[in-house]
Amino acid sequence: MVLGALALELTPGSAVATDRLDQAGAGRLGERMAADLARFNAEAAELELALVGAHYDPVELLRHGWPLHREIDQLAARAPGDRSAPGGRIVAFGARDGQLPGILSPSAEYEGGPLRLVPFVLGGEPATTARVGDAFESDLVETGMAGADTALLAQELFGLQVEHARYLTLHDLLAMTALQYEHAGLAPLWPLLEAALLAPDAEEWLDAPPEPLAHFSDGEVRIALFSPAAWAARYAPEHQAGADDGARLERGFEHFQLRQRQFAAVLGAHGVPVTFAHCGASDTPDL
Repeated sequence: MVLGALALELTPGSAVATDRLDQAGAGRLGERMAADLARFNAEAAELELALVGAHYDPVELLRHGWPLHREIDQLAARAPGDRSAPGGRIVAFGARDGQLPGILSPSAEYEGGPLRLVPFVLGGEPATTARVGDAFESDLVETGMAGADTALLAQELFGLQVEHARYLTLHDLLAMTALQYEHAGLAPLWPLLEAALLAPDAEEWLDAPPEPLAHFSDGEVRIALFSPAAWAARYAPEHQAGADDGARLERGFEHFQLRQRQFAAVLGAHGVPVTFAHCGASDTPDL
């Protein structure tokens, strides 16, 4: 399968009329997306395009096992028609009475972001799918601007103000998100998140003071909770207990706790379970 998304970069502060389309609207958008993908690679026209007429925040797509894409593929497998027939077909899922099938409803918790994504799955004959996938992984991030009519249709149907519209593979989206998190000061967290998304059987530590201590294993991240005294012993052993240092340590500990909550919120948004574990100040806390 080729997993990707139509990325809609919105005008800052613009309103969004709806995050989902009815069946007719989803079908219209799917036809435009299929034409764009075939323009990037002619063999894409031989594959089945499955999509949902809805847009999501990146964190809703970037979760272990790619659950939104998996749901789209599984629903398409049950749709009427012969998936093995030659030539591509379009399977577009839209809302009925405002409800999307399965787990495809976008979360209101993550609405309002500047980048919204319409996920799609391309599949079919394995060799063709592999060639299209390799080509898209190599070129799509550079050449994948959506057609003007596609961008205008998405803008019209969703009631958005779209500045740019382009296609990305999921790996492109991962790379873009890593860069955005780096710019947001979250680079230390990325190795844990990347392991959770791509290598759930792996083990990864974040042990880089002044950052929180965290450990990814067995599919979850455990974040160390320290008492003020244990935190000071581990992170600020050079400070004395004078009045000035006491106030400085208190502010430092509050900042540390905010950072812990920030990390936990980002991980949770990506569907990564987080557990807080009380620890002492030893060099090798039990996480």
